[in-house]
Amino acid sequence: MMIEALIAVALIGALVTFIAPNRIAGKLAFAISLVPVALSLWLFAAFDGSGNALLDGELAFESQAAWLEIGDHSVSWFVGLDGISLPLVVLTTILCTVAIVSSWTPIDDRESQFYGLILFIEANLIGVFSALDFFLWFVFWEAVLIPMYLLIGIWGGPRRKYAAIKFFVYTNVASLVMFGSFIALVFGLGDSVTSFALPEIATAMRNGGLDGLFGLSGPTLASVVFIGMFLGFAVKVPIVPFHTWLPDAHVEAPTPASVLLAGVLLKMGTYALLRFNFTMFPEQVEVYAIPIAAIAVISVIYGAMLALAQTDLKRIVAYSSVSSMGYVILGLVAYTTFGVGGATFQMVSHGLISGLMFMAVGVIYNATHTRMVTDMSGMADRMPIAVGILIAGAFGYMGLPLMSGFYGEFTIFFGTFGSELLSYSPLFTSLAMFGIVIVAGYLLFALQRTVFGPYRLETDYEVGRAPVHDVASMGVLLGLIILLGVAPDLIFDMITDAIDPIIGGGL
Repeated sequence: MMIEALIAVALIGALVTFIAPNRIAGKLAFAISLVPVALSLWLFAAFDGSGNALLDGELAFESQAAWLEIGDHSVSWFVGLDGISLPLVVLTTILCTVAIVSSWTPIDDRESQFYGLILFIEANLIGVFSALDFFLWFVFWEAVLIPMYLLIGIWGGPRRKYAAIKFFVYTNVASLVMFGSFIALVFGLGDSVTSFALPEIATAMRNGGLDGLFGLSGPTLASVVFIGMFLGFAVKVPIVPFHTWLPDAHVEAPTPASVLLAGVLLKMGTYALLRFNFTMFPEQVEVYAIPIAAIAVISVIYGAMLALAQTDLKRIVAYSSVSSMGYVILGLVAYTTFGVGGATFQMVSHGLISGLMFMAVGVIYNATHTRMVTDMSGMADRMPIAVGILIAGAFGYMGLPLMSGFYGEFTIFFGTFGSELLSYSPLFTSLAMFGIVIVAGYLLFALQRTVFGPYRLETDYEVGRAPVHDVASMGVLLGLIILLGVAPDLIFDMITDAIDPIIGGGL
């Protein structure tokens, strides 16, 4: 019942925070958020699962109870963790806590509602990463959209309504496509499944595959479902050309919402791709490997080039996420232990690094009231500690050795280069590696203009040292980035243990 306890603490904490006075809401939400952090770290320390949750693995902290009957199929409360989902649950609890801390300075309106929504997001994110029944999983998946829409639409920037509506429409339409594809999958399996439990569906797909449906043969239906689900999840990732909602959402969102959006919500898409497409459809992965790899490389290069053209610090980091998610897709389609394992490791690494970068940009904005690199310089003289952490985070983004970004990218490149499934794998790997050069270019350019040189600011605000709570929370993320860079086996071993059943071993 530990997973239920995690979700319950966050949900009850959200309700308590909603009715709390504004003056204590921030500190109360922080105190409550420490409980899921402690519980998730205990789950991590006590983890004894093995294998993959969908492919006859031994789940950790599993619980299942009958819920509904829909026709001939049963729906149950079914949750559990394996080496793929557990690191993402821990990431969620940590980032929600630092997001709350990063809200103390900029959020001064409707504070109880703001912090309550963050805790509500946390509960549903934990549900997304632990649910093993599709109906239950989809409830959590959709429930995440509502609080994020409100966080952007109420507490965002001047164009917040446009950004919130665009975010909601894009992701909701994508969810509809994905939902329809999954229902077609269930009907295509016929009598071989009697529930919406993901392990049962994955096993049926691996053992016999789909029957015909709507006049389509089994293989054709499998391709249609694979493409539909891929498109639905690709919008959430997002990858090119479905990325246009992301920069608008990040620019208008308050800093804490950007931390969660980049740090965890984008991982919902890549996690779902791994759980559904790359676990249930091994034959279709082989068929569509080259176009998927091409999309991944285009996302890496195009996202990096778009970041290079920006002058808004938030847009730079936002487009960097598009580029980084391209690496994750490339690792997944490599279909090797290091490729898929590196992609999963990169989900966690990017969550920490992007969260740190958005927090650092938020700290600078709180002090200067501008995010334009052309409006300021010499911030290092006025905010030395915060800027030092920002520079360290930027080097982590560039893949500096002994930081988590390096290990994630290295394992992806290593696994992709040796992929037997992916034709022209050395070419795709080389093109993706070139993206690192562009990343270094735009990050170094932005840092040089913003933090180095003589102090200059186009606004009248006086800039001083960053608040201690902001520096401390950024320091926690930086420490975790270094920890995973120095000791990646803390999570990589459990990840590969859950990956091997999907791909059947390999490099």
